[in-house]
Amino acid sequence: MAINEDFLSRLEIQLAQNSSWPSVYMFKFIIPESNQGYALLRSLFGEESRLFTRHSSGGKYISVTVKEMMIDPAEVIERYRKASAIEGIIAL
Repeated sequence: MAINEDFLSRLEIQLAQNSSWPSVYMFKFIIPESNQGYALLRSLFGEESRLFTRHSSGGKYISVTVKEMMIDPAEVIERYRKASAIEGIIAL
């Protein structure tokens, strides 16, 4: 995923204005079907996070939803930046 810094800046402002922190934040990603990609994504989140997966009908992709308590919008943005290093990932 090519990270768009303008988008992340706008998202951080919106999160700061429209949410109270700390708060549970829901991340959504699509990754190619591979154990490595899933393991890398899973490693970005703590054990207390709730993680849900769904495989695509063709078996090529996994939809991953993660809910985790975030301290502030900056922490959310940092997770998106770290996730962008995973090959083939799409953040929704």
